[in-house]
Amino acid sequence: MLETLVNPKKAERRPWEMFFIGALYATVSLFIADFLFLKNPVFEKHISILIVFFTVMFSIPFFFYIIKIEEEKDTKIKSEKKLIKEHGKAISALLFLFLGYVVAFALLFALMPMETTSTNFKIQVETYCMVNARFGYEECVEGHLTGDATELRMKVPSIKNGMSRVSTILSNNFYVLLFSLLFSFLFGAGAIFILAWNGSVIAAAIAIFARDNLAQLPLGFLRYLIHGLPEIASYFIVALAGGIIGTAVIRHEFGHEKFWHVLQDSLDLIIIALLVLIISAFMEVFLTPALF
Repeated sequence: MLETLVNPKKAERRPWEMFFIGALYATVSLFIADFLFLKNPVFEKHISILIVFFTVMFSIPFFFYIIKIEEEKDTKIKSEKKLIKEHGKAISALLFLFLGYVVAFALLFALMPMETTSTNFKIQVETYCMVNARFGYEECVEGHLTGDATELRMKVPSIKNGMSRVSTILSNNFYVLLFSLLFSFLFGAGAIFILAWNGSVIAAAIAIFARDNLAQLPLGFLRYLIHGLPEIASYFIVALAGGIIGTAVIRHEFGHEKFWHVLQDSLDLIIIALLVLIISAFMEVFLTPALF
């Protein structure tokens, strides 16, 4: 029932509404996972993944129909400039959906008792520490799961160290970008799992930043979303491209004029996604630490 709350065509006209849909999906998913599995000695160890799983389940129908609508546009619109503009509407709707995930997960993490969040967001905290705590990983995880750790502050790196950091981030992000493309191509809406997972990790980072003072939550959102939104946008763009290609393969024969037009449009989207991803990496290394 919940997956039928939104019409994809309406969402492209009023993308901001998807924020509330994303927040609802994330919140309901957490409570479903807790209600069904929190007392289960086996599944309670993996509730943080199950929460993401339910969020994905709710989101798949919308993501699938968005891809279908965008592929249909490819067969009707010949102007590449107009096509990119039309795809921008879908990307906006997906970004608001993602923002809904992040805000809901961050608020739930920050407001729930520590013993509950240590179960619901355990793997997300471990991922956060793996990325940020190059030394003392176990202490980082233990501290943030019990509330005894302090937030790791970022410093503006030198140009040399910064470029090394950019290279590392891009290496990891290109890997995620590739999987977003492949998952979307092979499974249609499959890339939504990667995006929902990233939303939950960013939410955990924001909540960790503001745990001792909830008034810091808006600052936490700014700190991680300044570079996080362009990065996620690149994943959405490439996922849309992969889904469009996959739909075109099913609907059109290879060599058909419509197929080559769809392929050209998808390649343009992939190039745009790569450029946005590179910009986001530089923002993460040099801009975010300078501001926060």
